[in-house]
Amino acid sequence: MDDEVPAALRRAAEEAIDEAGVLDALAALGAEHSPYGRERATAHRLADWAAARWPELSWRVDPLDPTAALPDSANLVGSSALGTAPELLLYSHLDTSLTGGAEFDAPITGLDAPAPELIRPAGTGTERVVSGFGLGVARAATAAALVGFAAAAGACRAAGRPHRLTLLLAAAGTHRTDPDAGPTAGGVAHHLDRHPLPAAAVVAKSGPPGVLTAEPGAMFVRVRLTSRFHPALFRDAAVPPGGLLAHLGRVVAALEAFRAAHLASRAGRGGQVGAEVGVGAVRAGQPGKPDLLPGRLDFHLYLVTVPGDEPAEIADALAATLAERLRGTPLGDCGVSVTGWPVHPAAATDPDAPICHWADAAWRAAHGHAPQPIRGWTGSTDGVVLRGRGVPTVRLGPPSLPADPSDPRRDRYAVAELTRFARIYADIALRSRQISTA
Repeated sequence: MDDEVPAALRRAAEEAIDEAGVLDALAALGAEHSPYGRERATAHRLADWAAARWPELSWRVDPLDPTAALPDSANLVGSSALGTAPELLLYSHLDTSLTGGAEFDAPITGLDAPAPELIRPAGTGTERVVSGFGLGVARAATAAALVGFAAAAGACRAAGRPHRLTLLLAAAGTHRTDPDAGPTAGGVAHHLDRHPLPAAAVVAKSGPPGVLTAEPGAMFVRVRLTSRFHPALFRDAAVPPGGLLAHLGRVVAALEAFRAAHLASRAGRGGQVGAEVGVGAVRAGQPGKPDLLPGRLDFHLYLVTVPGDEPAEIADALAATLAERLRGTPLGDCGVSVTGWPVHPAAATDPDAPICHWADAAWRAAHGHAPQPIRGWTGSTDGVVLRGRGVPTVRLGPPSLPADPSDPRRDRYAVAELTRFARIYADIALRSRQISTA
């Protein structure tokens, strides 16, 4: 399959990629925070930087309609087209799971200090490491994708080769939900709603050491217990005795019992993908009025789904488990409700699709060996959105190193690996010129 790309074209793309360029892209991405729903400033700054570096390519900021959840969002779209050719979409996202600000992040990280800045490695050698905030969520892979896209597009343009390449760095690419209204459509859906579907897509995001042709789905679930509120100084007379929070452990135990049964029933069922359940947030009462015992206790769960999962059935099974586990306990007479919000279902690409073969060949060329088989992967991305629209999609990205033990917000990557994956993305883009004949 290496023969599908002319040697001179491959050499031109590879020579356009180096460590300094990848590190410059990382610095441009991380110059300021890019929280979910407020990515527009980053999109404009990155578009200006990319346009100065690669003026022969098109760079466009595409704002999303403002909403309460996405008040200042925008996609960055890079494109290059010459002649008539099917389109390859290379995708990553602009936002990070953590925001970089203490108000949102501290309850998760336990840290009030400012988010750590990017540290570029000094010197030369194979052991050079870059570290900083938000690299693991997407920035490391995004920088590699940006440089790889520009190298492939530039090589095709210089050689007069027909191609149609698009880089989509999307807003709202991390999973997030409104606790009352559920998840909102993000930048990928915005882009697909307004443009013809690409012939194939690559999701650039760190993950397992191989090529994912399938990804799990996701859903958010809220478990709500209700009772009467009561003054804390009369807690013995409360219903349930001591108040809802005094029995929080019973609910956690019931949720863990559900998780064990849920995962056991799906063991080995998902192929490349696997299921998972996690309790990510608990909410009750008012911090400024703790002398009143709360009458509502909410647990917010994130579920990773496998093919065949039905969100309504999952919610019903969870409600049944809670009813059984809490019956006969002090919580037995409390109101219990389970509300589920599906984000998207699990989806897969036919392993025989051309994009899968090109990704496999690019991996082999870069690593000298085949990618490892993947089983039970539980990370879901917007790749399922693309597959849900009928776009053959693969996901692959650079491996991370262990986070900095002094500050786990500081993700770490070998610079050589980021450069390797920039070349892999460029290689896939060059191979994609064969879409029309594959």
